[in-house]
Amino acid sequence: MLPYLNTDSPFPSVQNALDDPNGLLAAGADLSVGRLLDAYKNGIFPWYSPGDPLLWWSPDPRTVFALEKFKVHSSVKKTLKKNKLIVTVNHDFKQVIHSCALPRGDNEGTWITNEMKEAYIHLHQLGHAHSVEVWQENTLVGGIYGVSCGSVFCGESMFSKISNGSKIALSCLATYIKQFAYQLVDCQVENPHLIKLGAINISRSSYLESLKIPPTLPNNKDIWQTQNLDWRQLLGINSNV
Repeated sequence: MLPYLNTDSPFPSVQNALDDPNGLLAAGADLSVGRLLDAYKNGIFPWYSPGDPLLWWSPDPRTVFALEKFKVHSSVKKTLKKNKLIVTVNHDFKQVIHSCALPRGDNEGTWITNEMKEAYIHLHQLGHAHSVEVWQENTLVGGIYGVSCGSVFCGESMFSKISNGSKIALSCLATYIKQFAYQLVDCQVENPHLIKLGAINISRSSYLESLKIPPTLPNNKDIWQTQNLDWRQLLGINSNV
């Protein structure tokens, strides 16, 4: 029987997560800062739909981008060369999460409910959740957001309003945090699009080990300060192009 958590109930061991559906661990509790941080620290994330109870997941295997093997697709470099784009960190987290929550295609619903948006905006304000944005003529055209935990960036969602917009955000995020000894960008569960981009599956135990390893902090620099990213330098694009 699936455990139902009260606001003060601890999470059960992730080893108790179901095999079918893969990773379903518990229901209930809330989206408080303490609850969310405890979840990510233990390899757990929330995922639910309006009208359903809050569900907590810890799948095995876990789908991730391994940063030591991350490759920037040629289409990303071509799009950056062709368009006058600016890439930023934590410039407009709210707009990114609101854009990620918009319905896509024929799917009129979204798992990023108002409650989820408010919870992650609060995490961002406290310095735990972050975003990378792609801008074209002052318009947000792509982005990704998630939570930093150990040497893992736990990706929650990304969006694109131009071709390769989300790929640019992901590529710049991955190459930027790799400099600080981050190991993984977490994708949570497998889908064909992620695998095509180069995501792989690793065991839950390997994923949990990465959560325990802190990033390398440079002297007198906040990794997640609001800033513009030099995508030419990050992605190895000739500055004369």
